[in-house]
Amino acid sequence: MDLFSRRIVGWDFGLTMDDGLVLGALRRAIRERQPAAGLIHHTDRGGQYASGRYRAVLRRAGIQQSMSAAGNCYDNAFMESCFGTIKTELELVEYRNSAEALRELSSYIRYYNTERLHSSLGYVPPAQFEAQQAPAKAA
Repeated sequence: MDLFSRRIVGWDFGLTMDDGLVLGALRRAIRERQPAAGLIHHTDRGGQYASGRYRAVLRRAGIQQSMSAAGNCYDNAFMESCFGTIKTELELVEYRNSAEALRELSSYIRYYNTERLHSSLGYVPPAQFEAQQAPAKAA
């Protein structure tokens, strides 16, 4: 999630929670945003985020990793809140198969980024908020 706009920029779907899953999300975010060196990327302390492969991708992209303090969920509060919102609004059910689950998640993330109103953004969706900010960044 881009903390500035609350837009979900990197995500992936998988049946296991290993570094391959989070690497897919990280690579997607890097392709989407092409961040300048020095970007701070915050994660929790899960082993997949501490893996050598994950840290190597961050290093190659010039991204600085920041990890939550042990046992402190508040360090990653924005992402924890986002996960809570997704779980509540997506109304997770048992899907017939992983393809159906992927379709539902993909559709929800499109909605989240382009239609869902965010109080912290003045009640506009992340995509609209970013579009409104674009002229200010160029000035």
